[in-house]
Amino acid sequence: MPHIFIDGQKIEARDGQTIIQAAYENGLQIPHFCWHPELSVSGNCRMCLVEVGLPKRLPDGKNAKDENGNDIVNYFPKLQIACATKVSEGMRVRRQKEKVVEAQEAVMEFLLINHPLDCPICDEAGQCKLQEYAFDHSKGQSRFEETKNHKDKRQQWGPNVLFDAERCISCSRCIRFAKEVAEQDVLTFVQRGDHVTIELFEDTQFDNPYSMNVIDICPVGALTSPDFRFKARVWDMSFNESICGTDGSGTNIKIGVRNNEILRLEPKTNMYVNKYWMSDNARLDFKWVNENRILNPIVDSKEVEWKDAFKAVSLALKQYKQDEIMILSSGKSTNEDAFIIRKFANKYGIKNLYLLPHIDESIADDMLNTKERVPNSTGSKELGIEVHKDVTDQLKSGKIKLLFLIEEDFAQNTHLFEAISKVDTLIVAAYNNNKLTDKANIVLATSTFAEIEGTFTNIHNRVQHFEPALITKENVSRMGMKMSRLDKMGAPNDRWTQHEQRNCKQTWKILQSIANLDGANWHYKNSEDIFQEITQSVASFRFMDYAKLDEHQGLKLGAGDKPDKIVHNYKSHVMKPN
Repeated sequence: MPHIFIDGQKIEARDGQTIIQAAYENGLQIPHFCWHPELSVSGNCRMCLVEVGLPKRLPDGKNAKDENGNDIVNYFPKLQIACATKVSEGMRVRRQKEKVVEAQEAVMEFLLINHPLDCPICDEAGQCKLQEYAFDHSKGQSRFEETKNHKDKRQQWGPNVLFDAERCISCSRCIRFAKEVAEQDVLTFVQRGDHVTIELFEDTQFDNPYSMNVIDICPVGALTSPDFRFKARVWDMSFNESICGTDGSGTNIKIGVRNNEILRLEPKTNMYVNKYWMSDNARLDFKWVNENRILNPIVDSKEVEWKDAFKAVSLALKQYKQDEIMILSSGKSTNEDAFIIRKFANKYGIKNLYLLPHIDESIADDMLNTKERVPNSTGSKELGIEVHKDVTDQLKSGKIKLLFLIEEDFAQNTHLFEAISKVDTLIVAAYNNNKLTDKANIVLATSTFAEIEGTFTNIHNRVQHFEPALITKENVSRMGMKMSRLDKMGAPNDRWTQHEQRNCKQTWKILQSIANLDGANWHYKNSEDIFQEITQSVASFRFMDYAKLDEHQGLKLGAGDKPDKIVHNYKSHVMKPN
């Protein structure tokens, strides 16, 4: 493999790589707008210009040396674009020479000639590549005094993408993404020159299931989401890493939060799972976390303290025989929750423990939209909860007297609503008020994936760790600096501190408290304690721990001792908040 030198630092590259690829794989930054590792090279922004040289060769093929024994390097008379220049053995690259700096400043001045000063009203402000490079790679002043070109604003490209042509710097990332990744070739440049803009082909829309990824990869604020537009400044939000809680893909995400509400979800790079992308379905499926939440446990239609709810469940379980009780779980529970659900059922001798399927074939595709509409069906099955496609007959028979639903809302099993009429006692551990909680004798306020710590196992058997992004009464002490700036610093009379106080708990904590009333003597302090027990008792989880899961961005079931190689993930915006 060829070795090259970037500003004197020797790095190992791969055959066929470009300079910018080799640099980023070794943690070195080269400014750029149009290049993206998953898109073809366009070379039209010219921001990645560098000085390139090669060792002088002697007739015998050896490198010529100076009097100090160093290679004599012949530098090309013109700067080269790092995104399209292939590496070769001994190549020298200089990023910070005077002529390189001058070229970068000239490119920035050119790009800013017609760019509007929209920063005060732009969603991208604070995580904008143009702002970043204006700070790092420009003179900070403009010689342009003429009237700027004005282009169309707020153009609707599709249901989830708005285009502001004035802000566009013609990097073509969105055009290439639509063609090469989304495979919906509907965007193109028109009116080449200083009036260049991007338009849809006639009678088309950019309505692909992955269309919103162009918002993430747009280096400026030209593309925005109608769902998030003008809702918050990025510096007033917290961005905590998590795993998608709405399907089985295991997509790595960042949760943007202000006032203890999710305002947006965006993808986090994981080259082994979702690369740089996220489906629009997953990105927009978070309103249920913010709205219509169960704020306290309820017994017989009255809000009660948790200790009273635990006692009520314990008493209810004792009223029936073991074969008269059924627990229905869903793949929304974490691996840790599923392990305790199984342990809880064993403690009470409950044989009727089932996992209901959540399948939607219509939404599945070859990328990240999976037919599995819950995040952890794979993990729940691996931990011993049997999938039962239809429990209708059992419920209608009248043999089941107590039904305990754990994070199951019958969303993909609506036929079961009528079947539960035969049940004497209904206990529901749920996030939101719904038809089931209206019927329930006992409702246990349960925390969502955005409020807990744990692991999910995706449909490809990859176990991944995540932490909370939202505050509940239970986790407020651990959130600390993970909270948004406004949530941390706000005064009691500020409008952004008036969010609802959710007195909800994670499933395993609820079940542990109930079981301990009946002598279980379980003493798990946190989810990590449970995961350690899982790794010791379930063979496929061996050699795993939270630190290792984080380090390798997940581990495959049965391969905890054979982790994937740690890769250096490309970050488009260096100053982008975490």
